Amino acid sequence: MILSRRPRSWNRSALLAGWLCTLAAGGVASSVEDAAPSRDAQGGATALFAAKALLCEPEGRHVIDNAALVMEGGRITAVGRREGLELPADCEVVDLGDAWIAPGQVGLHCHVGTPNPFFPNDINDTVYLTNPGLRASASTIASNRRLLDAAAGGVTTVLFIPGSGSNMGGQGVLLKTGKGGYEANEVRNPGSLKLAQAGNPERWMIRPGRSFMNWNTRNTFRRGIAYAKRWEAHRQGQGPEPEHDPQLEVFQALYEKRAQVSTHTQMAQVVLMTIEMVRQELGLDVFIDHGSFDGYRAAALAEETGVPAILGPREIAAPIYSRYYDTDGRILGMAAEYQRRGHTRIGFNTDSPIVPQGELSLQAAMGARYGLDCSELEHVRGLTIVPAETAGIADRVGSLEVGKDADVVAVTGDPADPRSKVLMTFIDGERVFDSTRDTLP
Repeated sequence: MILSRRPRSWNRSALLAGWLCTLAAGGVASSVEDAAPSRDAQGGATALFAAKALLCEPEGRHVIDNAALVMEGGRITAVGRREGLELPADCEVVDLGDAWIAPGQVGLHCHVGTPNPFFPNDINDTVYLTNPGLRASASTIASNRRLLDAAAGGVTTVLFIPGSGSNMGGQGVLLKTGKGGYEANEVRNPGSLKLAQAGNPERWMIRPGRSFMNWNTRNTFRRGIAYAKRWEAHRQGQGPEPEHDPQLEVFQALYEKRAQVSTHTQMAQVVLMTIEMVRQELGLDVFIDHGSFDGYRAAALAEETGVPAILGPREIAAPIYSRYYDTDGRILGMAAEYQRRGHTRIGFNTDSPIVPQGELSLQAAMGARYGLDCSELEHVRGLTIVPAETAGIADRVGSLEVGKDADVVAVTGDPADPRSKVLMTFIDGERVFDSTRDTLP
């Protein structure tokens, strides 16, 4: 992401005083009316009737008309056409009329998990050039105002990650956006290891060049994988118990493929390095996070090696970026260029607060506006099931399927159409936003 600079007019003492007063008052105020909207109890079943349901199943159905969805105990218990669908006894029915329902959106590049009063766009990640031991979870303030705003925009799960001031900013955490305290919101920790290969880390301390950064990054990965292998051998009775190293603990999750590497990478040269070093050489699960400028030139290899592309917040390549490459005066859609080269796992991100987290759907709208073929619902899938599969949480979120978390958004039309309005957002079956009840500033 682009590092923002603190305006000189900021008064640190006043900010600190305000921050302490906020904490003393019991946390950060919500953006909705009364600071904390009431939530529906999970005890009984709720059925949503809608004109259309966008299922976004990994394989199979995309859309059903005249839809009904039943939620109970925080999970989806039934989904299908309204005719013939048997409802549980004493089920509350919410008839949405002509509205559509869709899976809650998943944002894999979020910096608003904590409302830091001094540097509101990030947490500090620039101690060393590689900081795999730092944890975004330690600074998380769940259900803060900007996360609740995200829920009001239909975003129900985010990957809250450190910044990009160094090559490894630390560990991200996957969170729900509107349920209450941290424990209720955590989906997985660690959510990812944040890697940044170019664009910002060159500014770190000694102003390192890209060759040294690549060497140092590879060295950290190799030490981490060796650490994970020692623990694996110990668990199998083939070696002594290693000494715990907090800096390298995350590599056990990466090596066992319980987490991914999320990589701030843009131009073709560094996108190629992401694929070759992290995926092909080291064998870790990794995804492209940004993919801007001419990163699409590596799209075919990314598809071949199983590296998803989560694009944004720039969704176009234009002559204004000509210091990186030449577009011959054309404006190119990033998603369309990846797709044109055969890439099939394309998602979107906001780099919030660069683009507000609640405006994730606008990123998909930009992709569609600038050429993305949406004939198979690619724009909505890029907000839902694609990022869910990318983060390894598609067993819980990303589609409307029986057994998954009841993260459902009711919207007046296509979720990626800027003219559509979010009517309700449910997270684990709880109505965390209702446009008839809650207000935004």
